[in-house]
Amino acid sequence: MRFCLLLALFPAFTLVAQDTPATHNLILVTADGLRWQEVFQGLDPLLAHERSAGMGRPGDRLKRFDLSGEVKRREALMPYFWTTLAPRGIVFQDVTVTNGYRISYPGYSEILTGRAEDRLIHSNLPIPNPNETVLEFLKRKLALDTRQVAAFASWQTFQGIVEHDPGTIFVNAGYQPIDDLHASARMTELSRLQFHLLTPWAEARHDYITGSMALEYMATEKPRVLFISFDETDDWAHDRRYDRVLDAVVEFDSFLERLMNAIDSLEDYRGHTTVLITSDHGRGATLNDWFDHGRAVAGADRIWLAISGPDTPAGVKSGEKVEQRDIAPTMIKLMGLDPNEYQGATGKPIAAALRHAEKRPIRQGH
Repeated sequence: MRFCLLLALFPAFTLVAQDTPATHNLILVTADGLRWQEVFQGLDPLLAHERSAGMGRPGDRLKRFDLSGEVKRREALMPYFWTTLAPRGIVFQDVTVTNGYRISYPGYSEILTGRAEDRLIHSNLPIPNPNETVLEFLKRKLALDTRQVAAFASWQTFQGIVEHDPGTIFVNAGYQPIDDLHASARMTELSRLQFHLLTPWAEARHDYITGSMALEYMATEKPRVLFISFDETDDWAHDRRYDRVLDAVVEFDSFLERLMNAIDSLEDYRGHTTVLITSDHGRGATLNDWFDHGRAVAGADRIWLAISGPDTPAGVKSGEKVEQRDIAPTMIKLMGLDPNEYQGATGKPIAAALRHAEKRPIRQGH
């Protein structure tokens, strides 16, 4: 009798329980063409003293990075990633790219749409994505404001990659000014600086500008979904400047530390944000192709993936087969949505990255 009375007094609750992810925010970070070799093995001994790779005048890089043993080398190159971030989540060393081209746009599209679209995406031409991206899907399903889903990228082609319908989400990519009367003083200054601190490449600005803009946007706009893409790890490799590739990796690792510190310091993100970190394609592993990628380059179909958040087991190594197209469905699952509702995706959620959520009472009604 007393139990029935309690139910009558609190009709808004039910004892039905379901899996409820703790993830409230998603942040996806990519480093263009960053090889698994550097991430997992550190400085490549094959390139360390190679003049043709731009290591004729290595400066203090060899002293810092040319250590004995892969663990010491990788921790010297990416200290934050390996000593702090990786133990907080799961890292996959062998992730397969399923698109046949193994270049940037097809790779990023596979990440963002959960499928290989070889028939429609076979170059890096700056066209709108032919499919609704996972960023657009999450905005639609979660009924988010345009500014609550944002993308910051060093490469200007992302102005097309991240959206099927232009204007769906907030995008700033390449040398693109921030035209917002409500932008903070810090954001306005970063927007101005990008045109004074030029890179050697017309289509890509410095990663430091991109990362700093993204962190400022986090602090001021509090987006639920944020995509951040860096480019210099790829551009310096194409220029056969391994010395500068190493510098770019160090900068990338430094950004990850800044990002995680920002998450921990902001109430809107602390404790309920999942971060996914990956790359769009691999590269060759010989002196003749370490700087290159594409369908004819062996190893260009192999990338890596790290995931850290409240719904992901910490410090776990898994033998689960993972593909690049699995990233988007995993993002959807982490946000408590059904990946089957994302039409056309062929990937699947990565089970090893999804910790079984607690059973919790669900509030129903008003």
